[in-house]
Amino acid sequence: MNWNFFYHIGIISFSLLIAALLRARIRFFQRYLIPSPIISGILLLVFYNFIAPFFGLKNDFLGEIVYHLLNISFISMLLRVTPKQKQDRKGQRTLAANITAVMGQYGLQCFFGLLFTAIMIATFKPDLFPAFGFTLPLGFELGPGQAYSIGIGWEKMGFRGGSSVGLTMAAIGFLIGSFGGVVLINQGLKRGWVGKDHAQRMNDKSVRTGFFSRLDTERPIGSYLSTDGESLDSLTYHVALVMGTYLVSWAFLSGLTVLLNLIGPLGSDLAESLWGINFVFSSFCAIGVKLIMRAFKVETTIDNATCNRLSGLSVDLTVASSLGAISLVSIQGYWMPILILTLVGMFITLIILPWYCSRIYDDHQFFRMLVIYGTATGTLPTGLALLRVVDKEFETPVATDYLYSVGIVFILAIPIILSVNLPAFSITRNNPMLFTFAILISAFYMLASFVSYLLIAKKRAFAKPGTLFYTE
Repeated sequence: MNWNFFYHIGIISFSLLIAALLRARIRFFQRYLIPSPIISGILLLVFYNFIAPFFGLKNDFLGEIVYHLLNISFISMLLRVTPKQKQDRKGQRTLAANITAVMGQYGLQCFFGLLFTAIMIATFKPDLFPAFGFTLPLGFELGPGQAYSIGIGWEKMGFRGGSSVGLTMAAIGFLIGSFGGVVLINQGLKRGWVGKDHAQRMNDKSVRTGFFSRLDTERPIGSYLSTDGESLDSLTYHVALVMGTYLVSWAFLSGLTVLLNLIGPLGSDLAESLWGINFVFSSFCAIGVKLIMRAFKVETTIDNATCNRLSGLSVDLTVASSLGAISLVSIQGYWMPILILTLVGMFITLIILPWYCSRIYDDHQFFRMLVIYGTATGTLPTGLALLRVVDKEFETPVATDYLYSVGIVFILAIPIILSVNLPAFSITRNNPMLFTFAILISAFYMLASFVSYLLIAKKRAFAKPGTLFYTE
């Protein structure tokens, strides 16, 4: 009997329980609001690298968990039934600002990641794999699932330890998102970027310890039943809906792979790249399933809160697993390049991002910046978690407005995501121009985002340029 799956899930679960206890008891973790999954991931990193080998356990399985759970989290989020998008002028402007802010991060992280990789290759690291620069946006902007899956493909092309490097960048992104987010929030409180009513949320005991009151009457409602348990439990229904959608995504991508393989080697390479961005197809399949359910008027059986819980479960397991899946042996030769890209990523997210977000938005500038910052260093749930610190019940329209932009961002980001293998192809096909072409694509995204920023921000585009966060 094969217990492999339950061994690893049990270990991850045990580490999450220990992490939750540590968060609830240790002031340091409470002060800096370090999420329990990150604490759990650090414990798993130590366990799988130094203790597990004595028991014959490897962390390879954790990478597969990361890949699948990230796709499942996107399906869970996009199956939620949301109200129709606002069509008024202000809503359209906010939508455009959200898209510009996110795409700006794609352009900046891709361009400077590749640029500094080219500099390192030309100076002290000539054997550095050209695709290394893309680990910055993959780890920070897209998350551990995509960083791992695409890194696995690069390993086949010659990038030794590519998946571990990707997971390492994702882990660093989560840490910067947590610590940096708290720094930004504290600065917001100190400098008046956050209103006093929202600032009080920081002092809630549940935010610090990670647990709500022991009294049932004081606990918030996490989900609602949409089915009668006599027939089928509501949680079972939603899990079946999510996993059924994931099966549809797998079938669609499998069929597309068969068709692309008919083209030849180029089609096969493209098909392999598409599996690395399975989250895009999973997202579109989730939207398609929701539209079909809406057409048959059964979308009311979907409980958004239950979808949130499933997405939260997936993300928590993903964050912990992504840290545990890092092989320290595999990345020992990349410490300096990783450090350089980390510093570049920190400058882009902690300096440039707050600067332009405070000038591009008309309202709730700080809250909107927090969401963009969280997604630019971790994943969407990271951004929503930071927002929840200052906007407990999502009373502002910030979260909803951002979710409206997710679908459009996916579509606009597809070309740059598809270009992630160009630097690798420059090695396998001995064509350095492919690496240059990838840099030019990133530069185009950066330039297009800058032009869009000028059109939206107008007079505020360069207002008080020496001020990190602009306020009127």
